[in-house]
Amino acid sequence: MINFPDDIFSEPADVDPDTLANLGPLTRLAGVWEGRKGVDLNPKADGPEQRDYLERIEMQPIDPQANGPQLFYGLHYHVHIVASDEDTTFHDQVGYWLWEPATGLIMQTLAIPRGQVALASGRASPDGSGLLVRADRGGPGYGICSTDFLEWAFRTDSYELDLRFNADGGWSYVSTTMLQVRGRDEPFRHVDKNTLTKVAEPRPNPSARIAAGKATLAQAHGFTTIGGGAGKGD
Repeated sequence: MINFPDDIFSEPADVDPDTLANLGPLTRLAGVWEGRKGVDLNPKADGPEQRDYLERIEMQPIDPQANGPQLFYGLHYHVHIVASDEDTTFHDQVGYWLWEPATGLIMQTLAIPRGQVALASGRASPDGSGLLVRADRGGPGYGICSTDFLEWAFRTDSYELDLRFNADGGWSYVSTTMLQVRGRDEPFRHVDKNTLTKVAEPRPNPSARIAAGKATLAQAHGFTTIGGGAGKGD
């Protein structure tokens, strides 16, 4: 059982505003990434179907986040995928990667525009070679929530993401979701995998830019004033 503090309201003092300097094992994910050798194995009426896909992932640092005494540093991400043989979107996903320095906890939140969200938790590999997070349907703290139709027709019982850092600075992943497809006796192992290469560096989070004197509060958060007096910062 996790031992939480009795004081659930007081937030940490002297929080470092520079998220990029405090991401721990998530540091190597910050930036913009592309992968051109993705493979998806998904269920169809006539049996499993394999599709190749192209992927772009943007991961940008967010300001430090606190739940009372609990402190997270993290990345906001957007995944956009197109199948190699189509021009339309194959998969779109947004969420956060979060790191709790005090405990070593790693979390990934995800939401897809087909009516499904999840909160997965895990840890970094002891040798720093990668990350592993998992969510299970019905879990008390980390789980999966889907529309009524998906629960009825393509129930997701578990989600696991195994992410490995590569020697060239890139990273690879294998995503496995176990689906109970209506009318099928055995669960279906839905797998996605790809290797990503960095195409752009991350930008500092708003609080870091303000602390460094590189932006005003309005500029750092992308606001503009009437008349253009406080445009977006560099």
